[in-house]
Amino acid sequence: MTKRTAPAQTELPGRPDRRLWHVVVPLKPLALAKSRLGPAAGEPGRGRLALAFALDTVGAALDCPAVASVTVVTDDAEAAGQLAAAGARVVPDAPRAGLNAALAHGEHWVRTAEPGAAVAALNADLPALRPAELARVLAAAGGRGRSFLADAPGVGTTLLAAAAGAALAPGFGVASRARHLASGAREIGLRGVDSVRQDVDTGADLRAALALGVGRHTAAALDRLAACGRKAGDRDGEAARCPFPGHAPGTRAASDGVCG
Repeated sequence: MTKRTAPAQTELPGRPDRRLWHVVVPLKPLALAKSRLGPAAGEPGRGRLALAFALDTVGAALDCPAVASVTVVTDDAEAAGQLAAAGARVVPDAPRAGLNAALAHGEHWVRTAEPGAAVAALNADLPALRPAELARVLAAAGGRGRSFLADAPGVGTTLLAAAAGAALAPGFGVASRARHLASGAREIGLRGVDSVRQDVDTGADLRAALALGVGRHTAAALDRLAACGRKAGDRDGEAARCPFPGHAPGTRAASDGVCG
């Protein structure tokens, strides 16, 4: 795969000849991310997985034909460097007031640089994301108002879209599907877009993403996690076990270290 070049600081990455979506992705500092994966991944394993998820999410979004640019809002220096190298524009989380404030900040930044832009907020933890499925969701969002896609359980939200002239008004968090519906956003009811719905907060979520097929960064991080487990088993005289059944360790290069 050809390595993407990070945009100049004064430019918004994108394809100006086409009327496309500008995606905003929020990312917590890695030390605080994915706490519910801690029991399975350990420390700093969950942070390594969070970064891998974000790299696969952003990479798939950048490969989506409906996406003009991806802006990541984060204060994590390590994640910022790697995501910028992947082709995203990274802006600091200046509000430091939670997920929705970060998304509103990203929206403001994008629309300051691109007046009239159509903006979509996208979760950073979609490691199985397929560019073609994301394109279908954004096409269904259409050119008017606000719309959203619920997560796999049908309780949360993985994508919120605001067409040109509509404020994003994010309401992410617990039970965000009901919150977005109550705010007047239209729910996108597409079938066959499982990769856009499957975010990952728990081990069960990750197993579901693995069943769909995860990106190379997540696969490599899990390979490294499994290798750490094997080393620990050798030291303790116990059989190693991958904490995420269904992943076949050793099938891809473990370039994104998990255990240190």
